[in-house]
Amino acid sequence: MTRLPTYLLGATLLLGLPTACTTSQTAATSYTQPKKAEVLALITKVNDHWQATHPPQERAFWDVAAYHTGNMAAYAVTNNEKYRQYSETWAEHNHWKGATSDDRATWKYKYGETPDHVLFGDWQICFQTYADLYKLKPDPIRIARAREVMEYEMSTPQNDYWWWADGLYMVMPVMTKLYTITNNPQYLSKLHEYFGYANSIMYDQETGLYYRDAKYVYPQHKSANGKKDFWARGDGWVFAGLARVLQDLPATDPHRDEYLSKYRGLAAALKQAQQPEGYWTRSLLDPAHAPGPETSGTAFNTFAYLWGINHGVLDKKEYLRTAMRGWQYLTTTALQPDGTIGYVQPIGEKAIPGQVVDKSSTSNFGVGAFLLAASEMYRCVDKR
Repeated sequence: MTRLPTYLLGATLLLGLPTACTTSQTAATSYTQPKKAEVLALITKVNDHWQATHPPQERAFWDVAAYHTGNMAAYAVTNNEKYRQYSETWAEHNHWKGATSDDRATWKYKYGETPDHVLFGDWQICFQTYADLYKLKPDPIRIARAREVMEYEMSTPQNDYWWWADGLYMVMPVMTKLYTITNNPQYLSKLHEYFGYANSIMYDQETGLYYRDAKYVYPQHKSANGKKDFWARGDGWVFAGLARVLQDLPATDPHRDEYLSKYRGLAAALKQAQQPEGYWTRSLLDPAHAPGPETSGTAFNTFAYLWGINHGVLDKKEYLRTAMRGWQYLTTTALQPDGTIGYVQPIGEKAIPGQVVDKSSTSNFGVGAFLLAASEMYRCVDKR
């Protein structure tokens, strides 16, 4: 048995989780779920620490915006007005926009961080938080730019906007959130059309997993040991994105079963790839490619499993242990004593052999992913 450091042992006991580090796939299946107050304390510790050291006046690009999806999830379960105000200040700082160009003739959707990359999904994820804030206070200015951009995009003949796995988290929930506000059916029809294109270039039928983008499709690209190379955070983006889509998608949507099928396929495939310690390695099917823990993919996966269990679309008997193992990793390895979330792979698009990812490796999007998972865990224990 591997001994936990004293401070992690204390955290484990606080959470009511097993105090042994499992080193075998045949580990006992018993565990104790944390209490609501304990999960709430964790959310508060992590989010207060992040906000105390990161002012909200930052740009609306994907990494910051992904944090805000977690912050709004934290607000939903804590009702801490400080969290809502933090996201509102960020939105106001960015004038409720993503990329800022008003010249539609120059708008682009391939990779770019400039004002004219308005149609690039990394500049559209901010609309998720703007929509959430609109629902709290229905001021049209909060979603005016979101509607302008997305409705222009839907008016074009192109359907290849979501050409990388991350984009499915960035933009799919924008479509369903704006549908719930506008009741414009085009948001759902274009959601399906764009998702179909993404599946045609990234989805692997054999494994049920997603390549990060077309560059990584096997056999033109292989992992260090000649295997299919599926990036943990990339599949985490898709798994979590599908959960967030299903949250808002009408039960009557004619394509709901298709989204559910892809979501459940990921749940089954990712369960098989989980490491005994609860995390997912950066290259899902080749742990030796870039070994060791990674938090962002693990947190997105843990969130998505818990969401499915909470909403009755994943079998609790089949998947709760997987979710709890992810949770144990997040709260006893990723979480540091001061509230920092460590072991987050830096910004990138693939598993990189030799890249250092350790307890000091943190990021805004990693914290956001942790907050999503913790907020869903709060709901899970709230049901008991």
